[in-house]
Amino acid sequence: MSTTDRYIIRKTGQPFTSGYRVYIEKDNEIISPWHDIPLYNDEQKGILNMIVEIPRWSNAKMEISKDEFLSPIKQDIKKGRPRYVPNIFPHKGYPWNYGAFPQTWEDPSIEDPHTHANGDNDPLDVCELGGYVGETGEVKPVKVLGAFAILDEGETDWKVLVVDVRDALAAKVNDIGDVEAYMPGFLEMMKWWFRMYKVPDGKKENELASEGNIFGRDFAMELIKDCHKSWKAMMNEERPEHTSSSLSDLGIRGSEILGETYNEKGADPDKTAIDKSYFFPASLTRVPDGRGTTSIVEIPAPAPMPVQT
Repeated sequence: MSTTDRYIIRKTGQPFTSGYRVYIEKDNEIISPWHDIPLYNDEQKGILNMIVEIPRWSNAKMEISKDEFLSPIKQDIKKGRPRYVPNIFPHKGYPWNYGAFPQTWEDPSIEDPHTHANGDNDPLDVCELGGYVGETGEVKPVKVLGAFAILDEGETDWKVLVVDVRDALAAKVNDIGDVEAYMPGFLEMMKWWFRMYKVPDGKKENELASEGNIFGRDFAMELIKDCHKSWKAMMNEERPEHTSSSLSDLGIRGSEILGETYNEKGADPDKTAIDKSYFFPASLTRVPDGRGTTSIVEIPAPAPMPVQT
């Protein structure tokens, strides 16, 4: 049995509310997706575990809650409202399965030698390129293909590209050059998407670090090792806001955690935020230095069709 088969997704609360949580259970115990799931699925074969936060084609901004007990996955809240990532035409939400590597951390106190900016204080981000839509909380066995970095509000934010080893694409791609061969244009689209996706929220384009270069598998594996070391150092420092991970140490039963917000009143999703698209004319998206004002065109969701009676 695969190690990923031992993980069970447990949901509590109502989707699209501040109380909604996605937990992970293993061996009848709720565990932390950040701290308790190992980074490596099979280290000898170079297979790692990825935690899916945001499935492909969805845009509810789900993320590991670093400072919450057991670090469940929850929807980010901004100004009291659930946050959604804008739809950048022609895409709906994220064009890939998006998530994080467990047991990694981009240390905000360390300047990255490749980006000359400090880490973003988050687990290492992962983009899974396979053909299947994942599920929030799913643990995917993946192999690494490459990595690139953006400067997000002045912080280093690496994106590691992977493929689920169970996907048919995995037999064809082993390094970043293979991705361009089998998915021509995809990598440029990915860099463009990460540059533009915050512009509809009134922010500037993200800047691509290292002149927009995408590094290969060997570089990405070393990056992952470094972030794993940073996570270990953080755990050794016993930072309580980041390291609460064990139910058994506190004598808390999983049923108590899962029952906390089960009866919270549900909320209808924000259909405008979910469905509205933003179109960037090609001639206006190329800014020489990656800065400046970018023009966008909003594409509202279509009005409901009248019902004939």
